[in-house]
Amino acid sequence: MSGTSIVLGIFLMYWFLISALDRKGILEKYNISTFGPLPILMIRTTKGLKLLDVLASPKRYWRVFANIGILMMFVGMIAMFLVIAISDLALYTSFLNDSVPEPGKYNAPRNILLIPGVNEFIPFTWGVIALIVTLVVHEFSHAILCRVENIRVKSMGILFALVPIGGFAEPDDEQLFGKKEEVKKELSLTATIEEIEEWEQQQKEEKEKQLKEMKNGNTNASPITVKSEPAVTATRTQRARILAAGVMANFCVAFIALLLFFGPVLGAIAPLSDAMVVGINESSPAQLAGLQEGMVITQVDDTSVSTGMDFLSYLETVEPGDSLRIHASKDGDASVYDLKVPSSSEECFSGVPVGGVVEGSPAKAAGIEPGMTMLRINDTRMRSIASFIDFMEGTEANQTIEVEVLPSANYTGELTENGTAVFEIQLIANPSGGEKGFLGVIYGSSGVLECQMLGISIWMPQSGYYLEALKQIPSLLDQPVGWIILFGLPIYGFAGEGFRGFSGTIAQFYQPVGWAEPLGVGIFWIANSLLWIGWLNFYVGLFNCLPAVPLDGGHVFRDYTYSLIYRFTRNEAVSERVSNSITASFSMLILFSFLFMIFGPFVGQWI
Repeated sequence: MSGTSIVLGIFLMYWFLISALDRKGILEKYNISTFGPLPILMIRTTKGLKLLDVLASPKRYWRVFANIGILMMFVGMIAMFLVIAISDLALYTSFLNDSVPEPGKYNAPRNILLIPGVNEFIPFTWGVIALIVTLVVHEFSHAILCRVENIRVKSMGILFALVPIGGFAEPDDEQLFGKKEEVKKELSLTATIEEIEEWEQQQKEEKEKQLKEMKNGNTNASPITVKSEPAVTATRTQRARILAAGVMANFCVAFIALLLFFGPVLGAIAPLSDAMVVGINESSPAQLAGLQEGMVITQVDDTSVSTGMDFLSYLETVEPGDSLRIHASKDGDASVYDLKVPSSSEECFSGVPVGGVVEGSPAKAAGIEPGMTMLRINDTRMRSIASFIDFMEGTEANQTIEVEVLPSANYTGELTENGTAVFEIQLIANPSGGEKGFLGVIYGSSGVLECQMLGISIWMPQSGYYLEALKQIPSLLDQPVGWIILFGLPIYGFAGEGFRGFSGTIAQFYQPVGWAEPLGVGIFWIANSLLWIGWLNFYVGLFNCLPAVPLDGGHVFRDYTYSLIYRFTRNEAVSERVSNSITASFSMLILFSFLFMIFGPFVGQWI
């Protein structure tokens, strides 16, 4: 039985159990209720409410905090609305140009929701940790500001769905939003005798219940004809502070988490090596020595290996019959392996594969194509990528070189007697600067090379450059592209690969240094937690800024719209009606915009 089936079975059993307990009234007895269509439990308690009063004691500080939050909410509101509008406009334009993008993971409905395990970009473990922190921070900020503004908090508690998934605070809705008008059931003119009798019985029971409560001294009970109002009702400014506090808290947590991630945490992570074993041939020297896939080579004999180029350069000095001692690490465990190179073995690397050719380059003009293999440049044999790099380091602009290649299967040009093709090429100046010559060949095949001598495949992901690119992100935040990279990092990464943190295969290429060295792999737990706490807090805060009820931004937008309209009309009823209509229109517009972005590409494929 697969793990998915087991998890699904456990979840269904949990669902049935919760449904049964709810029907029998057992959950209500212990002040527990279900939330939403899924069996998410709201486990309430009044314990800890006094702590809120203690935390809310510096009221001046919290009001300043919340006032800044209102400003941040409007900034986020404008930013989110512009993003949605630009996205809709771009998609609409693609319909006009008949260039609608194909449906993909970036607009899949499951990836719109920021739910770990559902959203394919959010890893489950780090996502759950980040989601709990996000919800707790958001809800308890609301609760603290409620006490600052003297609004009652009825209960606090946790949201539970097999495991705790967050926290909540439950303010008095009537004090926060005003008392809702009671809607009494009236009999229709065509009511039957049975309906009349049922209505009379309900009225009688309701009256008896109210009289009983009044006799027992329940001060909250009131005669049928008397309506009670909450003792305190929040003003629109107070309500805005309370609602904006959650968004402001999310933004603050995001700032602190990302500051720690890009500061001391990334500074305590360094590349281990850039040569990973991703394939081992049957009965090869590597397999006989005990090397395994997923190991990272850190040393060969007495030579340290920090990059893939170090490993390739050393192998060029190896001859058939030599012995090698390879140091390799996997999951933090380092081991040493002794290899004997067969006396009849082939060269380790036979040429440099051409993975791509730069447009407008000398290689492109000469006719070199992807899929070819460079065997020789002038009199220098291309035994590996290291040979190619060393040769190009010594070239200069306008130098003429002779490149011999093993052609691809579909090559139709002139061949030598040996079945190779020879190109005479004049180099140009390197576009990146300097006096070196530029050929325009992108070497390698997906970064994986076959070493026939040892019987292994080596992957070189250039982890050192990747880590440096991560560290450079804060320096780019003075430009829009920096913010796009930062908040698109987990989804798109630097080139569409997505960066989900230091976990899985990518963690094998790094090691803790400095203050984090005693922590071992624990530094990766800290890094991943901070990355996702920062990312999720920012997006949840930004999403709540949207001017759509029931989001926090929707309520604040409605209140401020009311205040603006009231300045002109001086009529409460008109201001209330117009502000509600405007807010409802924005809510529907945003809803339809999301639906258009999700389903638009699917519709475009049908048209």
